[in-house]
Amino acid sequence: MDLATLKSLRPALRRFARRFHGCIKMEATRAHLETYVSGQLGALPRKSVEPIALEAGVPVRTLQEFLSCHRWDDRAMREKVQAIVRREHRHPHALGVIDETAHPKKGDKTPGVQRQWCGATGKKDNCVVTVHLGYVAGDFHALLDGDLFLPESWHEDRARCRAAGIPEEVVYRPKWRIALDLLEGAVGRSVRMEWLVADELYGRVPDFRQGVRELGVHFVVEVPCDTRGWIPTRLLETGPRRVDGLWERGGPTWETWRIKDTEKGWSVWEVRATRFVPVEEGIAGEEGWLLVARSVLDGTVKYFLSSAPEETSIGTLLHVAFSRWHVERLFLEGKSEVGFDHFEGRTHTGLRRHLVLTSVSLLFLAKQRERLRGKRGVASSPSSSFASPWSASSTPTSLVASAAAG
Repeated sequence: MDLATLKSLRPALRRFARRFHGCIKMEATRAHLETYVSGQLGALPRKSVEPIALEAGVPVRTLQEFLSCHRWDDRAMREKVQAIVRREHRHPHALGVIDETAHPKKGDKTPGVQRQWCGATGKKDNCVVTVHLGYVAGDFHALLDGDLFLPESWHEDRARCRAAGIPEEVVYRPKWRIALDLLEGAVGRSVRMEWLVADELYGRVPDFRQGVRELGVHFVVEVPCDTRGWIPTRLLETGPRRVDGLWERGGPTWETWRIKDTEKGWSVWEVRATRFVPVEEGIAGEEGWLLVARSVLDGTVKYFLSSAPEETSIGTLLHVAFSRWHVERLFLEGKSEVGFDHFEGRTHTGLRRHLVLTSVSLLFLAKQRERLRGKRGVASSPSSSFASPWSASSTPTSLVASAAAG
């Protein structure tokens, strides 16, 4: 955000920051909240503590201590973010979106840092990984929560953990478990989400899918091509088959859909949908939906499982399945606009607070975008503006089956 824009929004930012004053008892410490968020929203090329403090005329050490050791309740701030979203951005078809992101780092002191897969660099690299829950309501999206993925090497070295201020109760959890804990926390705070979407890192885990189901949230999750199970009508006839080999010939008709899967616009996918019973821990799981989506452009094939009721429309399922771009956009906004990956501290408390403050900054940006658009999140059904049957004339009123029936 350029300096002129930030100055014009300063009164709005002050009002917004005051909404979080209940999380910070001391007046002097409250001032640092606005300093940090203003720095994240500003035009600094590097938005770590030192340049933010120097630009604001605040001692660097003081702002470092605001993150690492000043007494304020970052967990209450997270709950305030969720309360604002719950009250002001409620939507009958809200989506939760799960994903993780990597933050490249140098050295070995940042909590959780190690050589691991780093999506930011596209290779195994030295980085920190955090797992996040995003919220989508029409055109509005925000980060509700996030947590550090603590690698097993850190978990097993408690002396190293203590040096980084990582509490004894913070232990290794697989990413799907972190994601489920984030979702459970938000649902427990009455943030209503009708749907949850996640990629196959999460969707492939039966315990994750079952946990989402038990929270009363419908999921549409990507799964790998070797996922096994049955079409219900064949449950007693054959053994389970891989989803990429369910039909040797025939099968459900391919239906061609236009799908707005990114902000770049529409793409065209051929889709098969059927009821499906997955194998879970060696036995038949609960019946749901299987979607097989094949890109007309490049032949990419994606497989999705969903717990949605049988009467759910294909358009709705496709809308949810292809909504992961929202969290990817949130990560991009966070890293390009508010310094999401610029944290340079060495304490777990500092990292946790940085994640919360970043969600505050992103929420302010989202609310300003909404104000400038002059509207709330769209209150239409999930499929009405996102996925539509395709025809050669590009009218979204007729459904055209492709010639492929393999």
